[in-house]
Amino acid sequence: MAQIVDYELFKVPPRWLFLKIETSDGTTGWGEPILEGRAETVKAAVKELMDGYLLGEDSSRIEDHWQRMYRGGFYRGGPILMSAIAGIDQALWDIKGKYSGEPVYDLLGGSTRDRVKVHKKIVTDDLSDLADLVTDVVGDGFSAIKLLTAYQASSIESTRDLNAIREYLAVARDAAGPDIDIGIDLHGHISATMAPRLFSRLEEYDPMFVEEPIRPEHLHTIENSSYYDFPIAFGERLYSRWGFKPHLEAGRLDIAQPDISHAGGITEIKNIGTMAETYGTKLMISCSVGPIAYAASTQLSHHLANAVQQPSVSERYIDAYVDNVDDLRSEDGYVSLSDKPGLGIDINEEGVREHAGKASDWRTPIRRHDDGSIVEW
Repeated sequence: MAQIVDYELFKVPPRWLFLKIETSDGTTGWGEPILEGRAETVKAAVKELMDGYLLGEDSSRIEDHWQRMYRGGFYRGGPILMSAIAGIDQALWDIKGKYSGEPVYDLLGGSTRDRVKVHKKIVTDDLSDLADLVTDVVGDGFSAIKLLTAYQASSIESTRDLNAIREYLAVARDAAGPDIDIGIDLHGHISATMAPRLFSRLEEYDPMFVEEPIRPEHLHTIENSSYYDFPIAFGERLYSRWGFKPHLEAGRLDIAQPDISHAGGITEIKNIGTMAETYGTKLMISCSVGPIAYAASTQLSHHLANAVQQPSVSERYIDAYVDNVDDLRSEDGYVSLSDKPGLGIDINEEGVREHAGKASDWRTPIRRHDDGSIVEW
């Protein structure tokens, strides 16, 4: 296998960071090392890892490189380091696949399914728009929807707050009908003490899952599942198998959601998925960024036996960065893999270079309750 000889980072619109790694024989691989709102910080971490560990090394030794990047320093883990590792790992798997002429899922052991179900995310602050948005998504062939409620409960949730969130799901269910799967993402906005009261209001609308009802550090408060009867999903703010382990052991995780660009990349999510399988936990790989990450996620979703669903690809700028864009888009609510090698994605490098440097310096917005206190993002 060829040596790693060069790399480039491209900060592109809308708020993504692409990594290109090149080997001595001219093979290139692409990854997405990004943490939303911290692009420059992750960019610096990638440079430190590439310059300190990987330049001049054999590109095929992916596991060894992962271990060196993770264990090579005294401090390990966390969103910045794991996002940097994730993008590098994606690119190395892309190189390995191109070098061998095989897609990544074949290198991992082959596919366990012919296609993967995808859900369409709906985000709106206006409840009056929600029914039309749901109807449009169902009309486009999706049988699964994820609602991201932007509703901000007060510091101590009132009955009015809880009913407003219930109404959000109720409107979507009424528009979609009984046969469409609807998950709802609460973004960790609900306090631990109020979660049981909210769950009792959501149950009648048969959610496919309730995602991150409270923050991961407070999940021990809902270990007693006697007061709700639907799957709990979370994991976007967990970054390694060690982060998932206590939640799996406690039996409070029905659907694990590691993010392909935050949780150590393909190598680590395969580990997380296999560990989750031993606890009967399903896998729904999160992908909150761009097309390279989405392609990596799709490779894993086809390979891992307990993967059940994934988000649909982001349409923003995708035509500017990807030549084989149709291979990433879903049909009738499912995405299938091509037999292209590596991640299965043909990057339009000219388009990437044209847009590089034009990304906004996006930061996580600071939101506040009516009393002026900070709202959890």
